[in-house]
Amino acid sequence: MVEQRDCILVVEDEPRLLRLVREVLQAVGYRVVAAGDGRKALEVVALERPDLILLDILLPRDMDGYEVCRRVREFSSVPVIMLTAKARESDKLKGFEVGADDYLIKPFSSKELVARVRAVLRRSKHPEEVKADAEFGCGEVRVNFAQRRVFVGGQEVALTPTEYALLRELALNADCVMLHQQLLSAVWGPEYVNDVDYLRAYIRYLRRKIEPDPA
Repeated sequence: MVEQRDCILVVEDEPRLLRLVREVLQAVGYRVVAAGDGRKALEVVALERPDLILLDILLPRDMDGYEVCRRVREFSSVPVIMLTAKARESDKLKGFEVGADDYLIKPFSSKELVARVRAVLRRSKHPEEVKADAEFGCGEVRVNFAQRRVFVGGQEVALTPTEYALLRELALNADCVMLHQQLLSAVWGPEYVNDVDYLRAYIRYLRRKIEPDPA
């Protein structure tokens, strides 16, 4: 069971899928709120302050999931998992670009849904295990672990919880050689150890944010 305070916003316009997701998440103890379109989703985020958002890409009216995520990132760092039937790397990169933390490809099982939700929530709440005044610096990049803030060339860079967790793990192991599986397990959890292509895509976009020439 999870703490009652863990609230998940499900943004989905298909009633049957929404009902299924709600039942699965409530069964393991989460509180679930819902929105059927982008504008309603933004209202719920502001009012409810959920701990995580499950966000369908294809939404009715004039705002798709990408745009919802982009607007959410203007005022909140709440973790976002995109729900989509699109499995192309370009689609995933577009989601990362607007601030998504993870992808869940339809159709998905109840077990996978719960595992992904737990993994993303775990990353967003991961306590720092370094000294309060510790920092990491490499070239123009500086990571303040105590404040969970990242600076490039003296300018603060906004990272999603997952982007920060990935950069943090790389920074703490800067003098070590890490296998893909080790990095996936440390940042995403053991259930992700075989998602090497996923890791490569995420690193590619993270480099765009922190490197002047990521080519």
